[in-house]
Amino acid sequence: MLVRGSKVMLDSDLADLYGVPTGSLVQAVQRNRQRFPPDFMFQLTEQEVANLKSQSVTSSFVALGKWGGRRTLPYVFSEQGVAMLSSVLRSDRAIAVNIAIMRAFVRLREMVAANAELARSR
Repeated sequence: MLVRGSKVMLDSDLADLYGVPTGSLVQAVQRNRQRFPPDFMFQLTEQEVANLKSQSVTSSFVALGKWGGRRTLPYVFSEQGVAMLSSVLRSDRAIAVNIAIMRAFVRLREMVAANAELARSR
């Protein structure tokens, strides 16, 4: 998804991929905050969450403040932030997932470039 001009992934989606609870992923990141500058990770605003919900960008959102739902605004991670996660979540699964995610980002960049080239040729 695109937020603030950056391609990002939600903390809950990454937690699902890594097989850990979202809270555990966020705690690991908070313990290593110096590894995640604002261009690697940032917390969404209430307005950004509302915009993404209205666009049906993801099914990962659960109503904030509702019983059983999220109590805090979600974090999102850029490509660099996803890469940094592998140094925070040290497991074989984290490494494998990180490789797959990085490949997906590369494919996405290639598709964007191909579409831009196609648009220029028209």
